[in-house]
Amino acid sequence: MKKNKIMNNQCNCRNCACGENDFVSENPGRDVQKVGTARFLRENPYTIHGDVWAVIGNEGDSQCYLGVTEKVEAIQKAVSKKIKEDNLNVRLIPPYYAGGISDGQLNGTDEMRFSLIGREVSHDAVCLHLSGSQVKGSISVVACDKPPVGTVAALLEHNEPAIVMSDGSIRPGIDPETHERIDLVTGFQVAGDADQEKKNRIALNACPGCGSCGGMFTYNTMQTFISVVGMEPLHMVSPASQDERRLKVFPEELVSFLLTLIEKGIRPGDIVKKKSLRNAIIVAVAMGGSTNVVLHASEIARAAGFDFWREVITQDEFNDLSRRVPVLVNARPFGEYSMVDIDEKGGIPVIVKELLDAGFLDGECITCTGETLGEQIKRLRPPKPDGDVIHSVKKPFKPTGGLRMLHGNLAPNGGAVIKVAGVEGGIENGMFIGKARVFNSEKTLIDTLEYLPDMFQDKDMVVIRYVGPRGAPGMPEMLDPTSRITALCRKKNITIALMTDARFSGGSVGVVIGHVGPEAYSGGPIALIEDGDTITIDLNKDRMDCVQFSDKKVFLKRLKSWQNAARENDGVHPFVQPVNNRLLKRMRATAKPALQGGGMN
Repeated sequence: MKKNKIMNNQCNCRNCACGENDFVSENPGRDVQKVGTARFLRENPYTIHGDVWAVIGNEGDSQCYLGVTEKVEAIQKAVSKKIKEDNLNVRLIPPYYAGGISDGQLNGTDEMRFSLIGREVSHDAVCLHLSGSQVKGSISVVACDKPPVGTVAALLEHNEPAIVMSDGSIRPGIDPETHERIDLVTGFQVAGDADQEKKNRIALNACPGCGSCGGMFTYNTMQTFISVVGMEPLHMVSPASQDERRLKVFPEELVSFLLTLIEKGIRPGDIVKKKSLRNAIIVAVAMGGSTNVVLHASEIARAAGFDFWREVITQDEFNDLSRRVPVLVNARPFGEYSMVDIDEKGGIPVIVKELLDAGFLDGECITCTGETLGEQIKRLRPPKPDGDVIHSVKKPFKPTGGLRMLHGNLAPNGGAVIKVAGVEGGIENGMFIGKARVFNSEKTLIDTLEYLPDMFQDKDMVVIRYVGPRGAPGMPEMLDPTSRITALCRKKNITIALMTDARFSGGSVGVVIGHVGPEAYSGGPIALIEDGDTITIDLNKDRMDCVQFSDKKVFLKRLKSWQNAARENDGVHPFVQPVNNRLLKRMRATAKPALQGGGMN
């Protein structure tokens, strides 16, 4: 009865917990909407001057985001319940959503240029909400792979107690004819198949239900990273989006953890430190994670106040770790299983415990549960690796880590990245030597793969350029062309490598090298490669070189020719695609190099 009286503003008692006798409005103009909002939400209108708490979600245009709303609503109810039960002087505001787009629907199209921009726009939106509403405590439900990074970056810059929960992965589909597991990457890999019925069958069955990509693609790479860095409870990463724990168990746990953070005064800036960032990148390597992690790790580190490649880990140290840290999961796209299978075998805590026990990680880093990483693992008591889905350090799935940073005359400052865990062949004794086939746009390459696939030969090095952070702009993923190349290589039993100043989906496999910089838009060496040049990849020395550039006269002649062409075209090389869209223009004008995160400056 008391509750109803409070909500209807009818409580006239002097000593109850409603807060009416303590309520003072010094500016009704500012307070009236706060009161109205609280009443509409059935919250206590007399606590509008208390600390603001918020629940945030990521929303978008695909099934990656479809499960977010119900989880946000469940968490909102759990927060409201706790506020009322404990009579907390807290103002709970309505849920807020920061949007992104779906990479899967857009790969291979011009719209894919907006994907990385989505990270920046999500960052802006969450920043607007947190700062504009003076939020003092928040819980965020994140989905897809760019909005979570933008959300975490905003939480770090706002630096008030906050915790994140993954929305969860989609479950694999089943091919009704072969009964094999299939997913989004399967769909891209059959795009060039002549069997139309097969393509239809995959499209209709590969992605049932809702949730983000289920393999060890970029989404799960970044959710693993965010949890190990300390911003998300370890056990909340691997359950599927439609796992009932996300609605019935995790919401109250998240509220409890948030209260602990507030009581102990633990903020994101206390959690995301050099050691926790290093822990997170080590686990990403051990998971055979996406090359995108080096892009997003740099951005998260920046938001925390660190230069990732100078203060957290150097490129040489990264490569040394990648040689020493084994891959522990048999996961798509380089293995057999999905994140839901990893969850059935104990989830991320199993991998973290293995690496902690082997001495790879620092267990003293504080996390969003209020515990250290080591304490969190001790409480969770994960099982031992099963040896099939999750492997042990002593008997790993692959003996060396998944990622490697390359330098050389094609990447003079380093920063080019290859996913060694995804290599399916073609590298002998750590070396690949190929002949360049140059494409100045992704569309040209896709059209060639579609209509003239037989022109590609064993040991070709495909070069896609003018698709970097400023060149595209937006540094799109190359999942469509890499998937077509993978299918072609498997069909003809050959190796076709690919290098680009753009980036790759976590679903890409093969000898693929991204983030090559300086990018072609800026006149980097990748812009000067010509058809027929010899390109060498040396994983023994972590180098990537064009043999022709060893002759300085050749290099300078090509550079001068490129500069003249740009000068005669108002300072922009004629191969660069013009843009008119507001966001694309902003990205082209302000984008940082990939080595610094590739985002808007």
